[in-house]
Amino acid sequence: MKKHFLYCLAVYILMQLSGVVGVPLLYYIGVEYLDQAPKHLEEVLPGYWLIISFSVSLVVIWFILNKSKDDQTRLERSQPLSMGLSLLLAIGGVFMAFFAQGIAIQIEYALGIEMGSENTEMIIDIIETVPISMMVAAVIGPILEEIVFRKIIFGSLYERFPFFLSALISSVIFAFAHFEPEHVILYSAMGFTFAFLYVVSKRIIVPIIAHVSMNTMVVLMQSIFREDIEKLMKEAENLPGFIGGLF
Repeated sequence: MKKHFLYCLAVYILMQLSGVVGVPLLYYIGVEYLDQAPKHLEEVLPGYWLIISFSVSLVVIWFILNKSKDDQTRLERSQPLSMGLSLLLAIGGVFMAFFAQGIAIQIEYALGIEMGSENTEMIIDIIETVPISMMVAAVIGPILEEIVFRKIIFGSLYERFPFFLSALISSVIFAFAHFEPEHVILYSAMGFTFAFLYVVSKRIIVPIIAHVSMNTMVVLMQSIFREDIEKLMKEAENLPGFIGGLF
């Protein structure tokens, strides 16, 4: 793997771990210097740190890639689809991602895996507390993930291995990065879909558009229409539910 790609991975990993230090630091600043109520800070700081950490990481990774003389993968050095076809593929990719997710949910249900995503529920709770954090779940997070998991990890693997093996490894890593190993099938299905879009289009912007669109729809459904969805779930509690994994 290229050295600057390793730097990007290091930035992403540090971002994932940064809350251990970042949230307490913001709490200390808020209490000591801004005279904020501790209880209020406990509620809102995870959302604000989410915004800060993801935004800074995206800027740093973009800077690293932009400064590199060779930031293209083997895929991107090939002849890409036209912009028009790429846009159509990105739009179709949203439906492909939901379709793949639906199949994965059925498989997990058949295996007796409990429906529901703690990761998604946690993010929705953060959004309700700090509404502006919706931008992370809907836009910043998906962009960052496509750069890290598709362009860097999958793209590097695809230079040496066939599509299936490259997509499998990168998708499993993508799944475990969401800290929900029980839903590895679900997240892997999404990872395969986005890797496929990247291979076909040879443009990282295509899976980015599909991922952003999908997450935006999930965020809107599970925040704005959350009560309606919970009501439907209670009425059909014996049927597999819609997980809508975020990030």
